[in-house]
Amino acid sequence: MSSSDDDTPLVKGRPNGVKSEAYISKNIDRAMDKEDPSNGHVEPGVSIRMGPVEEMDVDTPALPNGHTNGKRKSRGSTTNGKTYKEASSSSDDDKPLSKRRRTSPAANSAQDSDSEPSDEPLAHRSRPAVKKPPKATAAQMGESSDSDTPLGVKLVKEKEKIEKAAEKEAEAIRRDEKKAPTIKRKPKKVESDTDDDIPLAKKKKPTAKATNGVKAESDSETPLKRKASAKKAKVKADPATPAKKGKGKVKKEETDQDREAEAEEEEYRWWEDPTKGDGTKKWTTLEHNGVIFPPEYEPLPSHVKMLYDGVPVSLHEDAEEIAGFYGGMLNSAHNVENPTFNKNFFEDFQKMLAKTGHATDKNGNKVKIQKFAKCDFKPIFDYLEAERLKKKALPAAEKKALKAAKDEAEKDYMFCIWDGRKQKVGNFRVEPPGLFRGRGEHPKTGRVKNRVLPEQITINIGKEAKVPEPPAGHRWKEVKHDQEGTWLAMWQENINNAYKYVMLAANSDVKGQSDHKKFEKARELKEHIDRIRKDYQKDLKSSIMADRQRATAVYLIDQFALRAGNEKGEDEADTVGCCSLKYEHVTLRPPNTVIFDFLGKDSIRFYDEVEVDHQVFKNLKLFKKEPKSTGDEIFDRLTTSALNKHLSNYMPGLTAKVFRTYNASWTMARLLREMTSKGTIPEKVKDYNDANRKVAILCNHKRTVAAGHAGQIEKMEEKIKGLRYQQWRIKQMMLDLDSKLKKKRGAEFFERDEDMDDEWVKEHQAALVEEQRQKITKKFEKDNEKRVSEGEKEMKNKELEERLEVADELEKKFKKENKTGKVEAEGKGATVEKMEANLDKLTQRIETMKVQMADKDNNKEVALGTSKINYIDPRLTVVFSKKFNVPIERFFSKTLREKFDWAIKSVDEDWEF
Repeated sequence: MSSSDDDTPLVKGRPNGVKSEAYISKNIDRAMDKEDPSNGHVEPGVSIRMGPVEEMDVDTPALPNGHTNGKRKSRGSTTNGKTYKEASSSSDDDKPLSKRRRTSPAANSAQDSDSEPSDEPLAHRSRPAVKKPPKATAAQMGESSDSDTPLGVKLVKEKEKIEKAAEKEAEAIRRDEKKAPTIKRKPKKVESDTDDDIPLAKKKKPTAKATNGVKAESDSETPLKRKASAKKAKVKADPATPAKKGKGKVKKEETDQDREAEAEEEEYRWWEDPTKGDGTKKWTTLEHNGVIFPPEYEPLPSHVKMLYDGVPVSLHEDAEEIAGFYGGMLNSAHNVENPTFNKNFFEDFQKMLAKTGHATDKNGNKVKIQKFAKCDFKPIFDYLEAERLKKKALPAAEKKALKAAKDEAEKDYMFCIWDGRKQKVGNFRVEPPGLFRGRGEHPKTGRVKNRVLPEQITINIGKEAKVPEPPAGHRWKEVKHDQEGTWLAMWQENINNAYKYVMLAANSDVKGQSDHKKFEKARELKEHIDRIRKDYQKDLKSSIMADRQRATAVYLIDQFALRAGNEKGEDEADTVGCCSLKYEHVTLRPPNTVIFDFLGKDSIRFYDEVEVDHQVFKNLKLFKKEPKSTGDEIFDRLTTSALNKHLSNYMPGLTAKVFRTYNASWTMARLLREMTSKGTIPEKVKDYNDANRKVAILCNHKRTVAAGHAGQIEKMEEKIKGLRYQQWRIKQMMLDLDSKLKKKRGAEFFERDEDMDDEWVKEHQAALVEEQRQKITKKFEKDNEKRVSEGEKEMKNKELEERLEVADELEKKFKKENKTGKVEAEGKGATVEKMEANLDKLTQRIETMKVQMADKDNNKEVALGTSKINYIDPRLTVVFSKKFNVPIERFFSKTLREKFDWAIKSVDEDWEF
């Protein structure tokens, strides 16, 4: 099995650097052991670093990468339900104009097309001052900060405990399987699913045989033949939604309402059908209406011109559209202040200018646009911004009418008929043209995304179904009947030459089955994890270099959640994973600390300091041994495909990425098993988030602190302060009702908190008055719109003025209180007892908000969403919800409840991962 042959070729796409020796002699091993006399097995440490970056004191070897503070965004190949305007607009669109950057690139940059910014990958650039994230606090782990045990030690012990439990569980499962009566099975066909890790740009065009990556296995949906506890995992049928078999294909004469009624009446509980999804054929009949194209470009009004060197110029429609892409993004500093973004945009813009005859001035004279710094897109930005605000200011009735018209135009594309069942389509809109942004330090950021034409689109549909009509004057590239494919349409985009697919929605049966299979695969790993860990610990000392490299890689993937990584082409982003780590991505600090610094998935910087087994530290030192240097591969005798092929020997379909799902789910399962959550709903939610946070840190799911986090915390603090001010006013009202209370309760009880000085009080009172005015005004406008829609006359402004008198009275009341220092009791039949009850309610609200604020602050540097949605089995969240009586809505949004409908309906509180 070993790829130990000295002639092992270097992986295609990798630089032809220095290659490690095929075998490690005992002399080399002994010599390295002498250099590190403490060598021996130790439990791996836990990375507890995340968040903002600080100066780093490690000086050799130099860490290569600059830092990127880009927060990872949710992934999506198409607009995912947004309007074309939203899909192509900046993420900063909702920022007040006063807080946006200056919008003339010429005023912000002296750069022009002659001074080309570096296109060099981060790993090869001269580095700025390298920094490291601070350690996570005890509070971020949901622990008390007064513990005598250091957090790092505590986490290591917890991780060791969890791994020992996993070993016992695996042994128990195999022991139970031996006792169970043997059932003859057909041998499984092992097929690697490494294609899922391959960038879209590297994937082959889908064919009838290999469209979907992994083929479904033929055995039961529940691979673990578990003892008596398996009965607990069995589905409890929801009496409101009894399980029934589907009726097959929907008759053509049935209406949409008939189909919807039938879907509600006969819910298809596919997770109870272990035979579904066994073969490679994904559907028998498939009908759909194709895709929706973005609207054609509407030229700018004649008075709106781009300026070049201060002179308005006219552009061909195609070039003007590209100028509009950039002009519409001037409020997005993250993009338009990025030299790579500007360089790429201007190159593509100039190509279109050359193709369309350049620009002309008001006299029709040709103007060659040669320098980016002389371009001013501000007039375009101002026009587009005014249009956006105009649209935002439309009356609610008009917005509703526009939305209704949009929904009407899209309704035929939102659903397909898949094997006779109505299924929602996820992304039926073709991506509009625009500027590619990418994530992190993507080298192609700023490139122009071309408009996708019908001639580029392949349709996948049933043979008997009617093929959707392409737009007038166009034709489809191809029509396929690929029953092994779960895609409805596909095309190739021009930036990374990646294939984009129209798929079913996240809450569809097909998508749900895919998620279900993914987590069942992770559950199956429980049975083998102990053998895998024992084997790689043994191979860490192998004399065969390929085996030792593979064992080290599996160790890093298992213990520190590194992605396996794939080989990149020359024109792709310089991102790496474990198998493609280079010399400069790893820094070794004796006795056993390893520092990783590289661009990971989506060009997001991965920075981590971890303590590793001494043998692993020694191996990495060996893999970096001279004459290796910058640019050389560390795991030069290992590829992702070879690694996954090795793993599949333990378990069919096992790949490196399954470890992330297994480790997160198994860790959460162990934490939930030992958890006792009490108190209010917010307190229970915090308990869940504390457990989720531990999983995220133990499994290295980290993120940079969001730019708006401090502001959000400040707003929450201000709200709490406002509630405390309300409490103070109520106490003053109590004194107004009974002045003797001051002596009974003590003067301190009635004093105003020190942080609420007179200046703050006046500002807060003014804000309360303004808030009431806005509420009254909005209610007046809404009532008027309703009257108009019902054919009644609008109310006059006099009515609004009368309603606003309430706010005026409040303002007068505050002024009087500030002058006299007394607060008169409010409300009919006011009593001290009622005031006490109001105080208690406010106290409860304050405590709830404090819990929520602490939870939010603790989550700022931990990607809880990544863990909860992608790696923790959603059934574990459902178990917590049912076990501790917390509404599932507190954990899953409406979209996620639809996505994980199978999990919500398939388990009870006794289910175990």
